Order: sequence, then structure tokens, then C-alpha cells
Amino acid sequence: MSALVPPVGGNQVSTDIAPPRPTINMERIAGLAARAGSMVEQIRGMLLAPEARKTAPTYSTAQLAALCGMDKAHIAYRITKEDLPAGRLSPSGGKRVFGLDELRRWTRTYRGEKMRPADRKAITIAVGNFKGGVAKTTTAMILAQGLSLRGHRVLAIDTDPQGSLTTLHGLLPEAEVTEDMTIGPLCDGTQSDIRYAIRSTYWDGIDLVAAAPFLFSAEFALPARQMQEPGAKFWDVLNMGLESVRDLYDVIVIDTPPSLSYVTINALWAANGIVVPVPPSGLDFASSAQFWSLLADLGGNLDGQSKDREGKAFDFLHVLLSRVDASDPAMPAVRQWIQATYGEYTLPVEIPKTSVTSNKAAEFATVYDVQKYEGAAKTYKRAVEAYDSFVELVEQSMVGAWQGQGRAHR
Repeated sequence: MSALVPPVGGNQVSTDIAPPRPTINMERIAGLAARAGSMVEQIRGMLLAPEARKTAPTYSTAQLAALCGMDKAHIAYRITKEDLPAGRLSPSGGKRVFGLDELRRWTRTYRGEKMRPADRKAITIAVGNFKGGVAKTTTAMILAQGLSLRGHRVLAIDTDPQGSLTTLHGLLPEAEVTEDMTIGPLCDGTQSDIRYAIRSTYWDGIDLVAAAPFLFSAEFALPARQMQEPGAKFWDVLNMGLESVRDLYDVIVIDTPPSLSYVTINALWAANGIVVPVPPSGLDFASSAQFWSLLADLGGNLDGQSKDREGKAFDFLHVLLSRVDASDPAMPAVRQWIQATYGEYTLPVEIPKTSVTSNKAAEFATVYDVQKYEGAAKTYKRAVEAYDSFVELVEQSMVGAWQGQGRAHR
């Protein structure tokens, strides 16, 4: 049989055989990991140069007045009494600016009715969802920053081995986080008190328990302890580890992995309240339904093993519509599903998907890190107002939980 010959003027088909591609072994993957880590470090160095460390913004008199619920004239009058920080005047002498630590002294003074009573414990809030890409870590960071701006002392705990919350605090998980900065020793039993892991951060009022990829080992350590230690409760390890610091902080915010892991279970069982960000998309809505189903099944099983007759209960549960894209034609329908399903648990605020939030995420930052936004002022204002409303709604739930603690003590 004669060979097939392509027609004259037609496309020539190459008969060359491509050389075999090398297999992608672990050595090659390790090389890729090194390149990726190096690139992240270079990016951070460019964004945070020259010291490669984040710094908190400063605040105007108008921002201070808004947080204190006063007008600028009252702030000017109070400064004359010299009992609160006066900030500093700009070089031209026209504007007064306040550092974050100064602002927090003002807000603690003027928002006393919302501060933690001395005889109450810190409110622990777990931010969770079994699906990635729902703005879970951003929500946790915004909550920590927003509550600290309002005068609260916050402990942020990153329990996700990816370390995204840690990165938002200006630390590189792979290069700058050691095991004693994480919940790892708590999970493997070498520590029983979380205080060993707490570090201060660039943001006054927020301390951090960091995370790094090696925290994946906790998923093996926790069930191992359950099998080896009589009477062990793998789900209660973090809760017990936090007991000694609940008098030191007003709120503890825990960012969880996007899965129902042993660590996620610990975060949920340590919490007084849950915040679940849900973007209004069909897949995200379906994923959130699985979250509640698995949580209910798991909770029933663990309550059966616990000696606590009442079982695990939460003071509040909030579903937050996040990454809301008003131009998405499917969004109104899914929003309706979410509101019909979650009813009173749905917060009356939506976090818009804007260029502000995406740009800040690319810079390892949030809208609260912005000193001066270079884009459209209207877009920035819309994002900040949504986050402010979210933080204030959660704060209301915290105040209610403290009141509940008081009734329980009587």
C-alpha cells in the first residue's frame, strides 16, 4: 500500500516524534515550590519595602470622631483637656493625625458600653466554610482589625496550614513561622496552654497565633492522641488551650481551613459564635448546605460522647453574603435562596466584590490597611461602609453574649 501523500499546497503534517517529556517527580515539585516561595518573598519585599514589614495606617480627626460617635468639634474640645492623646499636626499644621494606638485609647474611652465587662470572658468567633475562595480569611482579618479599631483587644488564630491569615499580618508562613508560633504543640500534646504561641503584630490591639504548612501534621496528631490517651477529647484541645487567655482578650477570631478537618472541629468547638461567608453563587450555596449538614451530624456524635448534658451550643451564628457581584445575572436568584434558607441568621449587609478588595488582596492587605486609596473614592467608600456595618453587627452579638454570660452567673 502506498503511503498517503498530502495534496500539493495543503498543510504539511509533521511526522517527527516529540521527545518524551521528563516525569514530574518530587524533586521537580520541590524546585517549583522553591521558585514560588522566592517569588512571594520578592513580591512582599517590593510591596513592603524597605523594611519588608507591614505598618498600620494613621487616622484623621474625622475618622476618629466617626469611630467615637462624636463630631470633630467635640474631639477638638476634648484634646484641650489633655487626658487623651492629641495626635500630631501635619508638617503644614493644617491637619491632625492619630496613630492606631492613640485612636484605640479614644475608642475604648468613648465606647465603654460596648467593651468587655471585667467579669466576663472573651468571645471566640470561628470564621468557617468548607469551600475555598469565599473570602473567609479576608473576613477574619477584617473582623479582627475592625474590632480592634473599636477598642477591643483581639487574638487572631490562624488554623489553616496555608497560612493566609498569617500572610495578611505580614509574615511568610514558610520562611518566618516556627512551630512554637502555631497551635501545633497544642495539638500534639507538648503544650496545653496557647500562650506559648502568641506574638504581637504590626497592628496595635491584635496578637497572632500563626500557621504554616507543617501544621498539616495536626491532622495526624489529634486522632493519635484520641487513641493513645484515655479520656482524651480531640475536639476540645484548642478550647482548653484558650482557657487561660479568655481574661486577657475581648475577642478571639479563628480562621479555619476550608474543610471539615480535626483542626476545624477544634476551632468550631472553641467558639461562642460562627461567621460563615457565602458568595451568592449556586456552587457556594450548595457547599454551605453541606457545611451545616456535616456540622449537625458531627455535633450530634460528639455530644453523645461528652458528659455535658446540654451539648455544644453557640451564642450566635451569622451568614455573611460576600463577594457580591451586582452585575452577575444569577446573583438575585441565589441571594433569594440564601435569605429564604438562612432567614434570621443572614446578616443585613452584603460585602461587594470590588476592585478595592481585589487590589488589596494582591498586596497582602485589606481595606483597613489603606492609607490613601488611589482609585475611585465612591468604590472605596462602598467597600469600607459594608465592612464597617459587618463589624458593628458582630460587635452587637458580642455584647449580647457578654450579657448572656452575666445572666448565667446569677
